[in-house]
Amino acid sequence: MKRKSKVLFLCTGNSCRSQMAEGFARALRPQDIDPYSAGIETHGLNPWAVRVMAEAGVDISKQSSKKISEVLHIPFDLIVTVCDHARETCPIFPREVPLLHQSFPDPPRCVSSSMTQAETLKVYSQVRDQIRDFILNLKVDPAL
Repeated sequence: MKRKSKVLFLCTGNSCRSQMAEGFARALRPQDIDPYSAGIETHGLNPWAVRVMAEAGVDISKQSSKKISEVLHIPFDLIVTVCDHARETCPIFPREVPLLHQSFPDPPRCVSSSMTQAETLKVYSQVRDQIRDFILNLKVDPAL
């Protein structure tokens, strides 16, 4: 049986994009990805992210916002930064780990207080779908 790749999805606050990536990896790639997510900081789980993921059939409501220091002990096979800030501030890991960068728009920054609920959901759903497509096409190799 092939070993799953341990993949960390890293973002600034581990509230939205990295959480969606972890959820999709768990739901869509259980045979080859052991997913984790963390942030440079923790901002809590974004309720809009939970909602749009549920609409896509993926429950991330039980996931929690974690700081990178909480997962440094895990021997990752790949780290995926999903925002520019995480790429620029990615910490040094105890061992060399391949790093892949794929920036996605930040839904909380893309919405405004003047937007309707439907407009807000559309923004979050568009990013969700980009992340889903990325996860479906992500190349992983546990022998890295």
